[in-house]
Amino acid sequence: MRGVANKGLLPEDALSLGLAASHVLGGKILVGRDTRLSGEMLASALCAGAASGGADVVDLGVLPTPGVAALAPRLGATAAGVVSASHNPYPDNGIKFFSKEGRKLSPEKEREIEDLLGSDITRPTGSGIGRVEILGDARRMYAQWVLQQLRPPADGVKVLLDCANGAAYEVAPLVFGETGADLTLTGTDPTGTNINEGCGSTHIEELDASGHDVAFAFDGDADRVLALDERGNVVDGDRIIAILARDMKQRGVLSGEVVVTVMSNLGFFKAMEAMEIPYEVTDVGDRHVAGAMGRLGASLGGEQSGHVILSEHVTTGDGIVTALALLDVMVRSGRPLSELAAAMDVYPQTLTNVRVEEPGAAKAVAGTEAVRLAVSEAEKRLGEEGRVLLRPSGTEPVVRVMVEHTDETVCREVCEEISRAVRDAGKEGT
Repeated sequence: MRGVANKGLLPEDALSLGLAASHVLGGKILVGRDTRLSGEMLASALCAGAASGGADVVDLGVLPTPGVAALAPRLGATAAGVVSASHNPYPDNGIKFFSKEGRKLSPEKEREIEDLLGSDITRPTGSGIGRVEILGDARRMYAQWVLQQLRPPADGVKVLLDCANGAAYEVAPLVFGETGADLTLTGTDPTGTNINEGCGSTHIEELDASGHDVAFAFDGDADRVLALDERGNVVDGDRIIAILARDMKQRGVLSGEVVVTVMSNLGFFKAMEAMEIPYEVTDVGDRHVAGAMGRLGASLGGEQSGHVILSEHVTTGDGIVTALALLDVMVRSGRPLSELAAAMDVYPQTLTNVRVEEPGAAKAVAGTEAVRLAVSEAEKRLGEEGRVLLRPSGTEPVVRVMVEHTDETVCREVCEEISRAVRDAGKEGT
């Protein structure tokens, strides 16, 4: 569930969802949230709904999404819910669930919950009503668990943390403080209305990392992270994954293919081929990445956005763990991040969202003969030094046109040619 809080996503929705989840997931349900204003309201309703259905609830308070997932098996929960809209602005909010293992629910399990929403569910009375317990030290427990996974000796390394005024605002400084790093903090003063506002990974271009060896910028629920090197250059998810993949291969701990999505930069694929590291490409979305990693037994995967999964340590994307892993490579290698980031070249990329007039027609427009011909001609022009990705949106009336090439001018020209073909095809179909 996701929407504008108190408009598209009501407390009644959260209560109904909690009630349905209690019947499908049962037992003991953890609930965590980020710092946005509506979080307390929706989390309280979610807790009440689950308890009304007979589940015992543990309210974790403000905690990163991966922290909620990590504590699920450690607290013996049958499931865990998170109230967060991640990188979205503060008026939005959302609710999602993890399994008892800390993994995203299967589509089948989600449908079971959805089928119960709004139905007349029998509720227990008397001693059958669930309890709601507030766990005051959830952040400390999560921090301790993270440090058991990774604890690079970073004494003297100058680290800037941008916590996006979000869920990591307390726990990230706590974790990094234990590494011995010389910390500078920003985005650690949440008001309920300033999460992701001009800060964090969604606004990393506004972060000044002057005088630091590395800066880490989390998003609102801290399941993703981007970095800045000592020169102020952005190190995105593709480069983070490339750095970690090379290091893990050198240490002999890289298993399975590295899993990324179709949106990863062409430079990433070229780098993997040069390093003789096999990779698997999935559709966009961390669910697809996690699913492929499980199927392949992969130890590393993620997205350009900075959502990275290190399966040795975590079951879902964890920005704090990813940042520690990157810091660990810096410390062990003794090399600056700018040098490590040269593991791959970033190809120029142009992305255009072409709006189609008819709602739901994006897929049909993208499949027209004229568009297919335009793509075919573009691929001939780009050759081995570029690629085209055409993606009709499943949620918006747009066709996404992405072109990559070593030459930025060619990249822009080809993207415009294909976009024009998509626009024309959309007009002809209306």
